This record gives sequence, C-alpha cells and structure tokens, in this order.
Amino acid sequence: MSTETQKIDLKNVSLEELKKAIAEKENAKNNDREAYKLLVEETVPKAIFRLCTASEMLTNAKTEAYKFFEDVMELKEKAFGIKEKQQTHTFSCPTGEITIGFRINDGWDDTVNAGIAKVEKFIQSLAKDENSANLVSVVFSLLKKDAKGNLKSNRVLELQKLTKEFNNEEFTDGVEIISKAYKPVRSSWFVDASIINEKGEKVSIPLNISSVDFVAGYEFKAFSNVSNN
Repeated sequence: MSTETQKIDLKNVSLEELKKAIAEKENAKNNDREAYKLLVEETVPKAIFRLCTASEMLTNAKTEAYKFFEDVMELKEKAFGIKEKQQTHTFSCPTGEITIGFRINDGWDDTVNAGIAKVEKFIQSLAKDENSANLVSVVFSLLKKDAKGNLKSNRVLELQKLTKEFNNEEFTDGVEIISKAYKPVRSSWFVDASIINEKGEKVSIPLNISSVDFVAGYEFKAFSNVSNN
C-alpha cells in the first residue's frame, strides 16, 4: 500500500478504529519482543550444553593423548639414558606429528620497575653524540614492554651482555635487579597435532574452538551487515 493510499484510507477511518489499529500494532511488537526473550532463554541452555559436551570431549582427548605418551617417554629415557628437562617433546611418524608440553609465560615482581629506572637513568646520561644516541635507542628498545606490560626475558639477556661493555656500577646493578625480578609462570599443558597429507605437507589439526571452521556449507548470516573494519 502506497503512502498516498494510506493517507486516503486514514481519512475514512474513525478515531476508534485508528486507536484499535495502533493498539494491535503495539501488542504485536510487544509479543515479538516477548517471543524473542523466550527464544533466547530456550536457545542459550542448548548451546551451553553442546559446548560443555565439546569441552568435556577435549578434556578427555587431551588426557588420553598424554597417557598415550607416558610409556613412550619412559622408554625414551631408558633407551637414551638421560632424563630430558625441556618443556616440550615432539613425536613424529610418516602420517603425522604431535607436540606435548607446556610453555613459560614471562612474569616479573614489582622490583623490576626499580631496575628499569636505574638502567634508564644511566642510559639517558649517555646521549651526547650520534653514536651514543643510537646505543641509547637500542637499550630502550630492549626495555620496551609487551601488550601485557611485561618485559621479554630474552631482551634481558641482551642487557646482561651490555653490562661488560658499559662496565658501569649503576647500569650493572639495574640489570641485576631486573634479572632477579624475573618470575616465570608455567602456562597450561598443551597439545599441538598435525597430519601429513598426500602431498607431504604438514596440516595442523585445529583443537581450539576459535580455530575450527563451521561445518561445510553452513554460513552464519546474522552478521552479514557488520563491517570487518
């Protein structure tokens, strides 16, 4: 119905009929909103149940994968006569590869800031010519923190090498404070797995819900109007 037709029709509608039409439209809107709330209440538990089931399956699979390699690790130690201390172990065969272990996250106690301040104070005193300014830039890049506000442990090793070059008590003490503030934290145990395809290429097996794709042919269209920028 065009806007013009609606205007003509409205002229022929009584006030009571108009009020009734408005009320019906309002009721329909309220009913839709109530139906939406009910649908959400029904849908969320179903999705949570499926995701909890998937999480439990991943937990069991992870545990089983580690159990599989208990005997392998024991025999490896016996066969080579050494108990390895590395954080990860990789096992491979012609059809695939699996890495198990844990990673270390950098962590520092609050004294690290005192060490950084001492190092920065000394370094700033060096910026007198172009060469020393370049060296200052290098040191400050080593002191740059990551997105989580932590130093990178490998950069501290580079700072330790510079203590011999500077041979300055203030700088050496600052680097030592930083080194002693290092408190590494073990992350969760992980499993990385890959298969070797017919072309001899290693293809990772996605074990994280964010890394797996939807079932072939399915497309979630509710976000189709959302910009990727």
